[in-house]
Amino acid sequence: MNIIDELTWRGAINQQTDAEGLKELTENKSISLYCGVDPTGDSMHIGHLIPFMMMKRFELAGHHPYILIGGATGSIGDPSGRKSERQLQTMETVQANVKALTHQMQKLFGGSSNISFVNNYDWLSKISLLDFLRDYGKLVNINTMLAKDIVASRLDVGISFTEFTYQILQSVDFLTLHHEHDIQLQIGGADQWGNITSGIDLIHKIDGADEKVYGLTIPLMLKADGTKFGKTAGGAIWLDPEKTSPYEFYQFWLNQDDRDVVKYLKYFTFLDQDEIAELEQSVKNEPEKRLAQTRLAEEVTKFVHGQEALETAQKITNILFSGNVKELSASEVQDAFGKAPSVSIASEPKNIVNLLVETEIEPSKRQAREDVTNGAITINGDRIQETDFEVDPSAQFDGKFVIIRRGKKNYFLAKVR
Repeated sequence: MNIIDELTWRGAINQQTDAEGLKELTENKSISLYCGVDPTGDSMHIGHLIPFMMMKRFELAGHHPYILIGGATGSIGDPSGRKSERQLQTMETVQANVKALTHQMQKLFGGSSNISFVNNYDWLSKISLLDFLRDYGKLVNINTMLAKDIVASRLDVGISFTEFTYQILQSVDFLTLHHEHDIQLQIGGADQWGNITSGIDLIHKIDGADEKVYGLTIPLMLKADGTKFGKTAGGAIWLDPEKTSPYEFYQFWLNQDDRDVVKYLKYFTFLDQDEIAELEQSVKNEPEKRLAQTRLAEEVTKFVHGQEALETAQKITNILFSGNVKELSASEVQDAFGKAPSVSIASEPKNIVNLLVETEIEPSKRQAREDVTNGAITINGDRIQETDFEVDPSAQFDGKFVIIRRGKKNYFLAKVR
């Protein structure tokens, strides 16, 4: 199957500058393409992952992707999708973020010999102001830029000259990569359409209108309820395991709505059409088994964090489902309960009733005694029904944690100080 046909089946294409031309181009030869990310933070979240999954698909189809880290454009600020001016970061912060994102990208894609990494600071930092104005600024029409959504959406509230020039800098990226690496296609999110077409316009002005270069954007990802994909009550789902643990990452995918899961299988996995069709039938015929969600969680977690992290996430999931938390290691406890309500306790043994009241897990001694007696309290997986029980924080989990559960689902992580 042609790569464009596959992306169409997966619902992964929003706009193309020349759909027929790009399909013909990719059928006849291997091409080079690129997608960029600006280092506005030290980690990508799953929303960033979508276009780079497409890059991986191109690579598997025999093409040569280039991943661009925007060390220069990241210091300027992309106005795309923003209602106000971006706060500029220090160059030290930008460079630290470049290093972090490069490491993250290489972990995701660096095992392949057919994916290259570039940083636009390497060429944009060498352009003087006069050269920028004479060689590129002269070729860009202000009226055309003002008509682009990326700029027009900001005219009412205002846009600085700094962010206004971002579109030109990204156009220079496409031009440079086209000249130096024969890159013919740029991929980006739906909000990058104006930047991508500006790059194509610049190439056509310099190299001629017949130069074969293309642009392709991905759709804006929305959940079935209309809300933005990738956000939870706790914030963004990060690719950095220090920000979102592999267990939390796995759980995010495992808990997807039946209405969304097939779409996400197409977007975020490399499963073929036959297997996805079978999983789609399972959603319709036996949704209670959640086979599609489980497969989705397995595939994406393995791709981002690796097989070992996936197995750990599955182990934690199975243990929490059974309630036998004593099988967890201290590090697994941290992953599993990192977002659970937490309390601080001393390292000395303490009566269970006093502990529950002092940590405010229970509102009163009367309620605490009642819940203990009724079997509603478990300590480190053991149901405790004696009100004179002494909780020893050093007994398990390297003396770092005590896991307290009230009822069936209310977990509290007591951190030993």
